[in-house]
Amino acid sequence: MIYEVRALIVAHIEHPGAQHVMRLHAPEIAHQAQPGQFIHIQVAAPGRLRRPVSLMLADPETGHIDILFKVVGEGTRLLAQKQQGEHLQLCGPIGTPFDLETLVKGRVACVGGGVGIPPMIFAADRLKAMGGDVLLFAGSEQPFPFALQPSTFMLPGISPQVHMTIRSLEERDIPCRLSSNNPELPGCYHGYVPTMLEDWLQAVPAPQRQNISLIACGPHPMLQAVAACGERHGLNTWVSLEEYMACGIGGCAGCVVKTNEHDGEHYRRVCVDGPVFDARSVCW
Repeated sequence: MIYEVRALIVAHIEHPGAQHVMRLHAPEIAHQAQPGQFIHIQVAAPGRLRRPVSLMLADPETGHIDILFKVVGEGTRLLAQKQQGEHLQLCGPIGTPFDLETLVKGRVACVGGGVGIPPMIFAADRLKAMGGDVLLFAGSEQPFPFALQPSTFMLPGISPQVHMTIRSLEERDIPCRLSSNNPELPGCYHGYVPTMLEDWLQAVPAPQRQNISLIACGPHPMLQAVAACGERHGLNTWVSLEEYMACGIGGCAGCVVKTNEHDGEHYRRVCVDGPVFDARSVCW
């Protein structure tokens, strides 16, 4: 079910790189939301297009949802001007989420890039709560908008000098490693996150590797690289696609992506048929 709500901005923190984290009080959405879904936010006058934003966390007990966004255009600039105590009109949760019931049966590597990191944090958090074996690789060229610390988890194929992790994940016993080409971010893997993923996979013994699934969200080239990595190793891989959206609820078909499925080619709507797709079905 998709709800339309007037959500209170509980907190709004600006981070370097024009990145913003907001906590919203939206109990109906918090109760229903699953990793991979998003909300559609009204940031300008009624009649103007809403902005889709992925969910980073959802807490049914408090009714809070957390989002992370980066200012890249007029809509996100207006959203960034909203202050704690104001309200936002939004609808959600929207979209097909990750199938956590299937994923939790094996080991899951979550891969996030830029503003694609939030749904990976959400997925890792839920999988861990379900008793799953999960880890997260995150890449960004901007300073990470999270509290960081050295990790106590050792990962095969990853140098001990690559030790920085997201503190909230470390506190929940979720192994995590960060990558960046930004030399001002010490303790990170120097390179792109799919390359770090490949280094780790190659170091995992083959019998254990076959029990791994990949899930990813981020820029299109990153997703394509993760899909190729999964294909090389014969791993089930799901990606959460990012596309420009108009209506956000499947009516306008403005966010279609071409897929190749068992019964032929299709044009699927990212907003409602996705945003999560089997990576093997996407026509990259």
